[in-house]
Amino acid sequence: MNGVPRVPLARRRLPWLVVLLPLLAAVAVPWLLKSGSHIPTVVVYCAHDSVFADGILRQFEQQTGIRVDVRYDEEANKSLGLTQMLLSEKQSPRCDVFWNNQTLGTIRLKNAGILQPAPQKLLQRIPPEFRDPEGCWCGFAARLRVWIVNTQKMQCSPQAIAAALSRPDLSDAAIAVPLYGTTLTQYAEMCREQGLQALQEWHQSLHSRGIREVRGNGAVRDLVAAGVCSFGLTDTDDFYAALAAGSPVDMLPFRLQDGTTVCIPNTVAMIRNCPHPETAAKLLEFLLSASVEQQLAESPARQIPLGPTDSSLLPPEVQRLLPWSADATNPAAAAQSDQQVLNWLSQSR
Repeated sequence: MNGVPRVPLARRRLPWLVVLLPLLAAVAVPWLLKSGSHIPTVVVYCAHDSVFADGILRQFEQQTGIRVDVRYDEEANKSLGLTQMLLSEKQSPRCDVFWNNQTLGTIRLKNAGILQPAPQKLLQRIPPEFRDPEGCWCGFAARLRVWIVNTQKMQCSPQAIAAALSRPDLSDAAIAVPLYGTTLTQYAEMCREQGLQALQEWHQSLHSRGIREVRGNGAVRDLVAAGVCSFGLTDTDDFYAALAAGSPVDMLPFRLQDGTTVCIPNTVAMIRNCPHPETAAKLLEFLLSASVEQQLAESPARQIPLGPTDSSLLPPEVQRLLPWSADATNPAAAAQSDQQVLNWLSQSR
């Protein structure tokens, strides 16, 4: 009206928007990020084979809405590698739950103060011989140490294995490096029963006659399955993998001198001062349930339930293992000799 041009309303608002938008972003973005962090989470270090463990952990996610962040490790030294990682993180734990594929490393962590007791009600389903009396770890879903035999190369019988072990040439036999894994468990059990000197003599006898020492139990399985070796020492899960592939293999349990077998449970434990103790307890309860043990029995690993189950529902392959697992020594007993064996093996390398 006075000849002064009118400034459009949108234009007049633009400077304010230029100022306000960055301020809004500065407030909203951190709030949104913080809101996302409220998703319940549990951090798992897992030494069990991912092909078997991952589906179970994803099932836990679906049932509970709790996100599982999981770290796996490699075949030959997986349990040892994760154990060392947990020891290095003692002052600032990142992990909530350790799912180990054996017992010795878990007991080592307890002795180092890495583990904290879980609520006893979560562990009650598992028999006392397969869990820590203070509740720091609990076993479930076990394997056995076994002789795997190529039936096209030799007969699978105690007599045939004893005869093969007495031969001057053992280049057609295989064993995994005993510094870690279930071979270390076997060595610790032998040391506990017979003493270190007897174990050393047994070990030296095998190696002086040319036994093949390979990277892991899977390599033993493959050598025997292919007929490169006639027999070797491995675990039941590796045997069943070879059998499922159509290999001409059979097995017998490895027995100590007193006739007991070597049982290696999975173990699960909560980490002391872990970031998410509530979700950790829920995962422990889930892993120690009858349904998870049944799933692991039905998996290609054919693992043996330790808690009460209806044996008629177990696969025939697992039913075959039940009498052998009934003869098992207490899996925690090997911890008495674990460090002694490790010291010897480390010095002799």
